[in-house]
Amino acid sequence: MEGRGGDRLNKMNIVEPEVLLTIVAKTCGCTERDKRKIRYALIDSYHSLCMDKKDIIRSELMACERLLKYSTEDQSDRPIVEKEIAELKMTLDLLP
Repeated sequence: MEGRGGDRLNKMNIVEPEVLLTIVAKTCGCTERDKRKIRYALIDSYHSLCMDKKDIIRSELMACERLLKYSTEDQSDRPIVEKEIAELKMTLDLLP
């Protein structure tokens, strides 16, 4: 295919998603320490259709790391988030 002035136009395949941030993590639950959990929300459902297990777990891990970095208000959530990060890393190690 030729463009203006005889220049050849190349096709470009986009491999990376437009938005790298696809999952957001939030803490939720009771104020009791043992009952608090991490909740995940998909930001862009279009890209989530193409994600496999490892992609989802990696996105959850990145979301938890962001949550840990920016959750300075409530230090009681820190152990919960750290435990979730450890479990996600172990899960990634165990997947083929």
